[in-house]
Amino acid sequence: MPSGVTLLLIAVIGLAVLFDYINGFHDTANAIATSVSTRALRPEHAILMSATANFVGALTGTAVAKTISSGLADTPSGADGQTIVLVTHDGSIGARAPRLLTMRDGRLAGDTRNELPSVASPRQREAVHR
Repeated sequence: MPSGVTLLLIAVIGLAVLFDYINGFHDTANAIATSVSTRALRPEHAILMSATANFVGALTGTAVAKTISSGLADTPSGADGQTIVLVTHDGSIGARAPRLLTMRDGRLAGDTRNELPSVASPRQREAVHR
């Protein structure tokens, strides 16, 4: 008889496999829309094929994902090139930002640039005057 830890491990692995298989059903809508709408496959077969392919794809590795994502975004090192997004309703905080985006009803209502925000470093101030 397996110990309690072994049973827990088996249960967790079983739930992970079940979740991944069920997740395949959730991803199915976009993946099979064309094959079902053109009647190339019956919906039952397309759903089963998509869920199975999603499960098998997760087991085959991540080489394709790494290849596709390589070079898409380079993370800068140091303080230059990094962006901080701060959401606030306090105007005094917004006044110190180098760039202020104003939203109204979920749409961009304004884009204001402050050339010398009060929190700018000397290096940032020099860059503005070049």
